[in-house]
Amino acid sequence: MTSSRLNLIEESATLAIASLASDLARQGRDVITLSLGEPDFATPEYICESAVRAMRNGKTHYTPSAGIPELKGAIAEKLRTDNDIDVTSDQILVTPGAKQAVFEATQAVLDEGDEAILLDPSWLTYDACIRYAGARSVWVPADRDFMPLDIGDYVTDRTKLIIVNSPGNPSGAVFGKKDLENVADIAIDYDIMVLSDEIYEKIIYDRRHFSIGSFDGMYDRVITINGFSKSYAMTGWRLGYMAAPDDIIKAALKLQSHSVSHATSFVQYAGITALSSDQRSIESMVKEFRARRDILVDGLNSLGFDCKKPYGAFYVFLDVADYGGGDAVAEHLLKDAYIAVTPGSAFGPGSGEFIRISYSAPRDRIYDALERIKNTID
Repeated sequence: MTSSRLNLIEESATLAIASLASDLARQGRDVITLSLGEPDFATPEYICESAVRAMRNGKTHYTPSAGIPELKGAIAEKLRTDNDIDVTSDQILVTPGAKQAVFEATQAVLDEGDEAILLDPSWLTYDACIRYAGARSVWVPADRDFMPLDIGDYVTDRTKLIIVNSPGNPSGAVFGKKDLENVADIAIDYDIMVLSDEIYEKIIYDRRHFSIGSFDGMYDRVITINGFSKSYAMTGWRLGYMAAPDDIIKAALKLQSHSVSHATSFVQYAGITALSSDQRSIESMVKEFRARRDILVDGLNSLGFDCKKPYGAFYVFLDVADYGGGDAVAEHLLKDAYIAVTPGSAFGPGSGEFIRISYSAPRDRIYDALERIKNTID
């Protein structure tokens, strides 16, 4: 009796793992959760105070579906200043989380029978959104550094969209300017839209972030998506946005106005505060993530793994082919070591030999996890 469209979509692997880990925790097991994609830091107090102040000032009612003008203006200014993307407020759509922006953007662009190019590995929700639109994901394999191989070889007359995510989930890979220029050249040559998911933009180490929407010739063919969840530890607040050409914004706005209506009113005011206030909370969080990354990568390599150091986000994508592959290792670690990680098969058809480990956990838990891995996997 259920929709055939929804039957095409699989359950989120990360949430499924989290559910299993919660079940074990309720049984009294000491589970180390290294599977979820959210910072374990508290939302900065000044952002929380801003939301409370907005509520007390009566900002608890409906807002314009596209977002309050003050926040749209602040986002447009952020994009101009940080990303060199020259947009107006009318080209901004505020959404209840960046995930909602991805969903609305894919539905706005894709038709039945279209193709969208994904890099293998990619965040699992992209494929679900593509399938829901009635389109097909075309997976492009990555090299050992998780950079795409020959995207142009996978373009057909049905290709409508290319999705890039830098810094990336699950690999932590950061695209250099040349990598993005190659994507831009293909998009221009074949008249293809690009969705650039930049949600991990601020969580980056020893690399520079580039926005493909700032490149020559890309102004009218890029949907830039970002949000507040990762940079400001606001995952539960559900606040994201897209910047796109007028026709894409209008189409996505139709979907938003008939479904979720708009982002939560007082959360939008907190978003203004996040963008306009001191950014030192991001700097301190990234500094801690870097330290945790080094602990995890060095520890895994000392155990005999070949673990590459990621330059962004807060994940390690670890090759465990020599230990039985991603599904087997993830199950083994959860059942025998009480460590929750995500199998790589969730992120693409060519990523089954990997597991994703999130280092969004305190240092002592990462040390504990390394010790349990040492005693469990051989």
